[in-house]
Amino acid sequence: MSALVKIRSERDQMSAVERRIADFILENAQLLRDYSSQQLANALGISQSSVVKFTQKLGFKGYPDLKYSVGEAIARADNGDTPQLTASADGVSDASLAGNLWRRKSEAEEATRLINPPQTIHAVADAIEQAGRAGKVFIIGLGEDDIYARGFALKLSLLGILTVHNFDTARMTANVSAASAGDVLLVFSEHGNHPALCKISRYFRERRGQVITVTRHTANPLRTLADIALVVSAHDEQPYIQPLLYQSALQHLLDSVFVLLCEGHDDRHAQLLANLDRIQLMLEP
Repeated sequence: MSALVKIRSERDQMSAVERRIADFILENAQLLRDYSSQQLANALGISQSSVVKFTQKLGFKGYPDLKYSVGEAIARADNGDTPQLTASADGVSDASLAGNLWRRKSEAEEATRLINPPQTIHAVADAIEQAGRAGKVFIIGLGEDDIYARGFALKLSLLGILTVHNFDTARMTANVSAASAGDVLLVFSEHGNHPALCKISRYFRERRGQVITVTRHTANPLRTLADIALVVSAHDEQPYIQPLLYQSALQHLLDSVFVLLCEGHDDRHAQLLANLDRIQLMLEP
């Protein structure tokens, strides 16, 4: 695993001091080779022991091991083919901007993949599959989170899985009253702090249903209520870039679950093809 990817994936779980160290390394990776642990500590105004503890917490033997790993990651990136780009009037190539965004999205997707091990993805797919056989899958998301909740609900419906999707907390509370053991509730909430979603999750658990949350890789109230938690790692200093990384990594995560549902069950795949054909016929004049 790349040291830089590991730092990005764990950043949201770090303390304030650890985040300062992580941000410095991510923003100055090319310069890290010139810094000793004491110089890095001095630059950040922290103790040298904080730097050493940071490296050990990430699984490295010490600061030299981390520095070497970061250097390797940079070398691998530099060994890639570098296309000749034509700069625009302001000196910044459009292709370069697009390439940087593509790279950041790829890094966010890789970091998200690393913190959601295969067994977790399989557990989510199995829970949804079992609920689809004998029960229902409830799905809720508020605001922008509903975009992904709605899209995933449609995908499950195409597979023949009965879904109850709602973006209104009052209506979902009423819907949950019909939940029973074996049903699944998928809750989409980027920051996991919405009180109403926490209440709905508690109510669903009282109905002996299984709660699956989809949030950022942070400690949040909603995640503590999850039977299974899917988490997204997407960090960037630019406020207009960070949501793009979150959206990309989240979609990749959901697509992984969807592919498992398609490939693990022939009847689901057949149902998907049949539904797509019906939809195509409806759209034809």
